[in-house]
Amino acid sequence: MPTVVTSRLIGRPLRGRLIDERQIKALAEAVATLHSAVPPSALDEVPLRPGRQGELISHIDAWSARTHTPASSSVSLAMAAGIAWLAKSGLDTPGEPSVPAVFGPGDGNLANYLWDGSKVRVVDFEDSGRSDRAFELAEITEHVSSWVDHPLDVPAFLGHFNLTPAETSRLRECRRLLALVWLFLLSFDDPDHPRNPPGTADRQADRLLELLD
Repeated sequence: MPTVVTSRLIGRPLRGRLIDERQIKALAEAVATLHSAVPPSALDEVPLRPGRQGELISHIDAWSARTHTPASSSVSLAMAAGIAWLAKSGLDTPGEPSVPAVFGPGDGNLANYLWDGSKVRVVDFEDSGRSDRAFELAEITEHVSSWVDHPLDVPAFLGHFNLTPAETSRLRECRRLLALVWLFLLSFDDPDHPRNPPGTADRQADRLLELLD
């Protein structure tokens, strides 16, 4: 009979910490190890992870139909720019992208990456599945946990990955998509019980506009 064995991982979450060069390198190594953890022959049989681009675009379509922010707000302007970009991005094209598949953990929250003093260990595989490097890296770099407290050095982190030209192009588009998703999510934050510091949605608006530039 199949059994599940659990163990306790020692380490402190990277979220909310000032991440130094050594920890960035360890984070990149942990992510790269995950991406190659499933052999290609077996990966073909692994279901696509949830929350891929088609699903996210459907969410954006639904959110934009019911979102009403002041026309003069930075959030509204960034949303409009993001939606205009998305309409001509081609990301809604059916089928999987023409880049190599990898195993994706499915959650970019740095709280799931634990620093034990020498290496980074990973928890939470609830939404794991078949994915690609560009999408998974974008999910980490654009997750609110990567910048709301102590910003992750994104160029240093991405510099540890030898991406193909196709992956580099897709990474740019996936970062824009994830940034737009986060702009909507942060704009829904309850002002009476906020999950993030005041002004986070406005900061995200600036981040999205910078990525779209």
